[in-house]
Amino acid sequence: MADTSALAERILAALDATASIPPLTDSDPAFDLDAAYRVSAEITRRRMARGERPVGWKIGFTNRTIWDEYGVHAPIWGPMYTSTVHEIPFNRVAACSLHGLVEPRIEPEIAFRVARPPEPHLEGMALLACLDGVAHGFEIVQSLYPGWRFRPADTVAAFALHGRFCHGPFALLEDAEDRSQWLPRLGDFEIVLSRNGAEVDRGKGANVLDGPLAALAHFIRGLARVSGARLRPGDIVTTGTVTRAFPVKAGDTWSTTVTGLPLPGLAMELE
Repeated sequence: MADTSALAERILAALDATASIPPLTDSDPAFDLDAAYRVSAEITRRRMARGERPVGWKIGFTNRTIWDEYGVHAPIWGPMYTSTVHEIPFNRVAACSLHGLVEPRIEPEIAFRVARPPEPHLEGMALLACLDGVAHGFEIVQSLYPGWRFRPADTVAAFALHGRFCHGPFALLEDAEDRSQWLPRLGDFEIVLSRNGAEVDRGKGANVLDGPLAALAHFIRGLARVSGARLRPGDIVTTGTVTRAFPVKAGDTWSTTVTGLPLPGLAMELE
């Protein structure tokens, strides 16, 4: 049986050293998602003890078009922290540091902000009524496992691959009429991702489990099932990449164009 405490210590030590480790499932093929979420919870406890505060969640592997590429065929999730989430402006090129990240990649995503804790059964307009903001951002994901080779349980244990989340200002969800206009748009929008001014990929909202709101509903049910936890007011939840994920390096500028949503694109220079 996996030693939760020892694995949490090993993973955090690798993070602090910006070092790679072999996938946990290489030495323990029986290491499963239940064990991985226990390790994730222990890592959260340790990060909080050293001053990091959870501010929400990232959902990973919601984009079905990349499941075969990574050998992961269902969503996973993990916490985000004050130290890893940053707001950036939409009217100029923002800076983002890659310091401390292992094999980082970039993903354009849509995030929600929670106004009141949603019940696990809620979907559509009822779920949207529990939210007060929508934002677009870049998640910089990372893999402690060399070459991005892993199984689902490995990813959950190692922060659900989260490194940074840099998002633009939240567009406020004002009232029921406003939310009713957002609802169809959240499945039909498109994001174009560019590097140094050249397009590298584009993706539609429906790639993300039929839309970011559907991905959020799936996550809320899974979180309640796995740990009994619920979202808190103010939590930010980013719902997974709309395009493929791409390796990044310092000096490159990444930008997006968003169509179909009342959200501006972003531009970010990596340092």
